[in-house]
Parts: sequence; C-alpha cells; structure tokens
Amino acid sequence: MRFNKLDLNLLVALDAMLTERSISRAAERMHMSQSAMSNALARLRDYFSDELLVQVGRKLELTPRAELLQDAVRDVLVRVDTTIAAQPAFDPAQSEREFRLFVSDYTLHTLMPHVLALARAQSAGVRFHLLAQVDQPQRAMERGEVDLLVIPQSYCSTEHPTDILFEEEFNCVVWNGSRLANKPLSFDDYAAAGHVVMLPSGGQPSFEDWFMQRYGLSRRIEVTVFSFAAAPHLVVGTDRVATVHARLARHAQRSLPVKLSPVPVPMPKMQQAVQWHKYRTQDPALVWLRDLLHQSVQIMDTQALP
Repeated sequence: MRFNKLDLNLLVALDAMLTERSISRAAERMHMSQSAMSNALARLRDYFSDELLVQVGRKLELTPRAELLQDAVRDVLVRVDTTIAAQPAFDPAQSEREFRLFVSDYTLHTLMPHVLALARAQSAGVRFHLLAQVDQPQRAMERGEVDLLVIPQSYCSTEHPTDILFEEEFNCVVWNGSRLANKPLSFDDYAAAGHVVMLPSGGQPSFEDWFMQRYGLSRRIEVTVFSFAAAPHLVVGTDRVATVHARLARHAQRSLPVKLSPVPVPMPKMQQAVQWHKYRTQDPALVWLRDLLHQSVQIMDTQALP
C-alpha cells in the first residue's frame, strides 16, 4: 500500500531502524535479511531526501530529520495496531496474549502475586512480562512497547488516562535492638538518624524521597539501595531508619526483627495508579487486565487484615 508515493510497509522498517539504530538488529527484529533492510533504508533516504541514519564512529546516529520522524512514525503504527489490528473481543480462557507491565519491586511484592493468581484462575494461557521501572516510562508506553504502567499517580503523564488502584501510607522501620526502638520515634530522632533510602534508576526520586525534599527535610542518607523490598533488611543490626510503604513494611515485619512506627512528619498518602496509552482505552484485553488489577487490590487488602 502506498500513501503519497510512500510504501507504507517501509514505515515499519523505519521504526525498527530508528529504534535499534542498527541495520542488522532491525533486520533481525523484522525477520528480514540485512540486505533487504539496507535496501529499505536506501528507499527511505530517497523518499525523505535525508540520510536518516549516519555513521558516527562505530555507531549509527539519527539525523535531525530522523529525530523528528521517530515519534511520529511510532504514533502512526500504534494507532494502526490499536484501531485496526486489535481484536474486537477478549476471552481470557482462550487467549495466549503476553502483557507487558512496568512495575516497581514494591508492586511485585505486594500486588502482583494476587494479580498472577487471579489471572491463572481465569486463563491458563495468558502470560506476563514484568519489567523494571525506568526513567520516563511513559516513553515506552507511547511507543507501544509496554501495555500498562503501575506507578504513583504523581508520576503519571497528563497525556494519557489513569486509574487509581489504591492509596498507600508509609511507616518507619527500625531494628528491634536499635536505640530508636525503645520509644516513639520523634521528629528530632528521625531527623538525626542515619537513613536507608531507595534510589530509583535514572535519578528520579522515590515518592517518599520526593516528599521529604518538598517538605524541606534533609535526611542523613547513609545507605542507598535500588530495591524497596531490601530497605527493611538493611536496618537490621543498626540504628538506621527506613521509610517504607506500609504494606511492604508489614510484610517485612513478619520475617524480620524490626519495629514499625508512624512517620513523624505529615506525609501524604501515595496514590498508586495504573496508566495506559490513550489509543488503547477500548482494547478489550486491557479492559480485562485493568479490572483484574482492581480485583487483586481487594484480595490483597482482605488477606492483609489481621
């Protein structure tokens, strides 16, 4: 099919090359020979009157024209996939679809076990690819590389729909043998203590660290870690404090010699949300999955009750 003398099949090849920045990897991704991909690039260069990809050292870099085309081409392909190629109905009992989600390890430990169990009860074939959170996850969502983001609402893009799954409070976690465990944790004790802080990849602060910065509290950070779930483990044997999601803190208390205390600053609740691409709101499979997430929240909190 052609549009304005452009073979639209070339857009798929262009998207692969702009994403991979490699002719060989793009060819492998599209199950084409490298010579066929090189021929596609030559035709694209001729159509756009631009090199699109240029050799810089050992790498291929995008030209300014290619930089402008990258998001536009991906947007067109996502629209086609979601409005034309999408299935009109979704039967989980018959599906073998793989869902790709960006989730934190907090979500992995608290919510996802219930999601997977509930999904298994409804479908033996549905698969999940759970990916670690990255900086600017909305970019991957907009490019159609991930189906859903499960992130704090304050980090969601304003360009795409969101749905609040639940609210989360925070607790301070200290070792049972710590000097801080023998009395209520005061603001002065909290401010003076050494802290274990989760530092996400990409430099974006976690929700609790973001709030502390907004609040104007400069904590003495002695340990940074890449995992929310690891933080309670790292206070054991020390006088340090970890500020941890309440559900995760209660989970840690079942297996660790730790004590939980309220955070001695007026910390707001975190609203955990699910976000999806605006073009995929009516995707029946994602409608099912979003409903599954809400059902799983109810199960998670029911099982968490004493």
